[in-house]
Amino acid sequence: MDAALRYAQANRDRFLTELKEFLSLPSVSTQEEHRPDIERTAAWLRDKLLAAGFPKAEVMPTAGHPIVYGEWPAAEPDRPTILIYGHYDVQPPEPLEEWHTPPFEPTVIGDDLFARGAADDKGQLYIHIKALESLQATDTPLPVNVKCIFEGEEESGSESLTPFIHDHADLLAADVAVISDTHILGPDTPSIVYGLRGLTYLEVEVVGPDHDLHSGTYGGAVLNPINALCRMIARLQDEDGHIAIPGFYDSVRPLTEEEREELARVPFDREAWLHEAGVTTDWGEPEYTIVERTSARPTLDVNGIWGGYIRPGAKTVLPSKAHAKISMRLVPDQRPEEIARLTEEYLTAIAPPAVRVTVHALHGGDGIVLDRHSPALEAASRAYEMAFGKRPVFTREGGSIPVVATFKRVLGIDSVLMGFGLPDDRIHAPNEKFHLPNFYRGIETVLYFLDFYGGTHK
Repeated sequence: MDAALRYAQANRDRFLTELKEFLSLPSVSTQEEHRPDIERTAAWLRDKLLAAGFPKAEVMPTAGHPIVYGEWPAAEPDRPTILIYGHYDVQPPEPLEEWHTPPFEPTVIGDDLFARGAADDKGQLYIHIKALESLQATDTPLPVNVKCIFEGEEESGSESLTPFIHDHADLLAADVAVISDTHILGPDTPSIVYGLRGLTYLEVEVVGPDHDLHSGTYGGAVLNPINALCRMIARLQDEDGHIAIPGFYDSVRPLTEEEREELARVPFDREAWLHEAGVTTDWGEPEYTIVERTSARPTLDVNGIWGGYIRPGAKTVLPSKAHAKISMRLVPDQRPEEIARLTEEYLTAIAPPAVRVTVHALHGGDGIVLDRHSPALEAASRAYEMAFGKRPVFTREGGSIPVVATFKRVLGIDSVLMGFGLPDDRIHAPNEKFHLPNFYRGIETVLYFLDFYGGTHK
């Protein structure tokens, strides 16, 4: 690997220039006007795979946005196969006025690269392409068989991904999946995520009268749907964050004492965490630590609520409808479909008779806990230690990467979550960034991982 490592270090400036080009493509999957940008980004990514040395790379259509697929056989056919997953779509950049630099004009400030998608997930995805190019350019034998699947719908629910995996299970067959879409604990504190929470995302509609009414004429005699929805939402949790939906906790896999001890070893600065979040105190289940609450416990949050008149000025209206979007982070063994059903039943039961309630399940995914002692995770741990100079800490992640459970269910393979972002990268928010030293050390980490997992490192 020495020649490949030297090549990666010598070509950092060019790698950064290419990453900036990647980030300048506004591949926002949730906004229809960006569909041409999505297609342009997929073609750009395919071309970069071919340029890196992949003998096969193509853009494959789906019912939604296209998937970029590539494959590269190892120098020796009996080597294990890894399936690299990433996503080239990004979150919408709004609110634009809160960005310090334009979201699709990548800007380096100090050691950080600011742009939408810098850390989530274009920068992390591109690490793998540059690591593989470093092998090809130095005639270093590829120690594993490599397949890549890069989707364009992760930020909009990945509706096309699971059908694609089902339809192409033979094509995607591998020994392990490798995903870089998480973060480490700090620039000099590597970590490996071994557990992810699942997700249920719902939209609730509450309907009262069949049209908006004058609040002076009808107020006090007709139930306001917004008032009704607010009272219903208030009954979903108690004041400490315990969720009141009957049966919600029935399938929750409890934390073992070993896991709680492991999570307690995660470096955590409460005051720094509060500052990062922009709050003065924490909140939630008092019997669990902040680390446990944000990574290994289920949650319920209202993500949006609307209805009636919300434009400037006054309008004395009693609205016909009220809406809310509600997400619940789930833990193994909670199933998103079951939680959606329980939530719908509870909201329907507590709704006043004067309103009608409809619950739409928008999307969801299963949580998962991985074996910390698998050969792939051991190889990843050694690789981080080589690149960062210390062994990584094992953590659980509060977010959701549904494809991890899909790979396990459909392909029968576990995943390695090799993240290189940082907790303060502001993903999904204005001024998203990627710490460039992590980009470069990420390439080195991937090279070591390929070597260790392929069994060629002496």
